[in-house]
Amino acid sequence: MNTSMNKVHKMTLTAILMAIILVMSFTPVGYLAIGPVEITFLTIPVVIGAVLLGPWYGAFLGAVFGATSFAQCFSTSVFGAALLAINPVYTFITCMIPRMLIGIIAGLLFRALSKRGHSGALALTATTLAGCLTNTVFFVGAVVLFFSGSSYFAGSTIWQIIVGFFTVNALLEIVVCGLVAAGCSKALSHVMSRRLAA
Repeated sequence: MNTSMNKVHKMTLTAILMAIILVMSFTPVGYLAIGPVEITFLTIPVVIGAVLLGPWYGAFLGAVFGATSFAQCFSTSVFGAALLAINPVYTFITCMIPRMLIGIIAGLLFRALSKRGHSGALALTATTLAGCLTNTVFFVGAVVLFFSGSSYFAGSTIWQIIVGFFTVNALLEIVVCGLVAAGCSKALSHVMSRRLAA
């Protein structure tokens, strides 16, 4: 595959994944709301982009995810609206940075696994789970760093905030994203093998 075709391929795939992120973000497909906690499945297209296109494309797709997450603070997200009311700048950082790190970490991890000869279903599943954990760990970390002293969490210790997120949010995201990754891994492996052969 020549350089110009490779760029066209990457731009096309990036546009498709962006469209998927946007559709998932503004339909019930992308989120599962359980009380004030929101489980997101938007890590999946970001990780797919990071795997197929590399960490910097993954970071860009993560930024798209983050931008839609921030936009929802003005509309449908109860938790996001609460954070926005406390501090808009911190809310923007909390929405953006963890989502960009999904693409960077997933892309770098998959690249490292590929160099060791691991690019099949197991590597893809591990990369997807790592992306989910990256999102949860850094998002919760940002919430604790910026908002744990606010009135929204009045009476809650830092550990109560962390446990509240991890017991529901992280576990459900890991299970669902892991199952989706396992289901998609065969198709993605085929795409990766064709890409490497091109």
